[in-house]
Amino acid sequence: MIDDRPVLLETRGHSLHITLNRPRAINALTHTMVRLIDEALTAAERDGTVTSVVLTGAGERGLCAGGDIRALHDDTRAGGRASLYFWRDEYRLNARIARFPKPYVALMDGIVMGGGVGVSAHGSLRIVTERSRVAMPETAIGFVPDVGGTHLLAAAPGELGTHLALTGRSVGAADALLCGLADHYVPTRRLPELTEVLAVSVTVEEAERTVRRFAEEPPVGEPGEPGELAAQRAWIDACYATDSVEEIVRRLEDTATPAAADVVAELGGRSPLALKVTLAAVRRAARLGSLEAALDQEFRVSARIREEPDFVEGVRARIIDKDGSPQWKPATLAEVDDSTVARFFAPLGPDEPELGLASGATATGTA
Repeated sequence: MIDDRPVLLETRGHSLHITLNRPRAINALTHTMVRLIDEALTAAERDGTVTSVVLTGAGERGLCAGGDIRALHDDTRAGGRASLYFWRDEYRLNARIARFPKPYVALMDGIVMGGGVGVSAHGSLRIVTERSRVAMPETAIGFVPDVGGTHLLAAAPGELGTHLALTGRSVGAADALLCGLADHYVPTRRLPELTEVLAVSVTVEEAERTVRRFAEEPPVGEPGEPGELAAQRAWIDACYATDSVEEIVRRLEDTATPAAADVVAELGGRSPLALKVTLAAVRRAARLGSLEAALDQEFRVSARIREEPDFVEGVRARIIDKDGSPQWKPATLAEVDDSTVARFFAPLGPDEPELGLASGATATGTA
């Protein structure tokens, strides 16, 4: 009999296994799943016999492809507020994972995107494999990196995080390690053995040593394959070291490398509004410092960008109709001025409480 519960919980020795269980949707997160994960972490934190938490995804395609984009699209299009309640609880979960007092071992095997990064890349022991493809692809759907993604990408070496934030490109194991999105590489075939040994690790220190013992050097492929970013640092750092998207595009156009020309074409298909707000969000996150402050900022941005037409249009074009031809509004970078961008970061009004993680606020939304 197939177990269709969206989150499966199993205690194996001293490990609590949390399995995201929507394989047909590459384990895309729903609000129910966020709440179930949070409840599981509460129980694991209080249980003295649990020395580690292991997060996995059901099926062969990946850990998690992100949030349930269709549900968020439908709610936003209908003028609902369910997406706001979802983000409020999701971002709180992201912060909780980062501060969880026991080893939180995320097996980032296969596709790990958007919300999938949020429930894995803030963990204390983040494992990628030869199958891993990690991304924050929000600009392609008229949205902005969230779930603490701006905090993670702002901390990446040089301008690699800016490059990934604006393009939404996915990276493999070597690049995920380089960018600080993961800690260790373990081949997929060794994951079952790793989890077995974790189950008999009776202390936090043992669990941490176990993961390190299984870690190997990641494979680095040819140009265009995982592991390419290190070789591209020079032109990426030079082109993205500015606070203007227009200037980034100009520098990319002037760079004599086919890889830079490919980026120009990619950025040309992204939402101009999302590009400019994303660049500002990453730059601001770098100054904010803490994950909690970045999540507070991301909630403001998410609450406002859902009011713009690009999110609904981007999901329609990329996910629903799949025609690949979103009609962005505004249609050009020149039409998005500084005052428009600044509005996304202003304090929320009285109808929508701030997330308040950095200040310790605990207000919650209710459906």
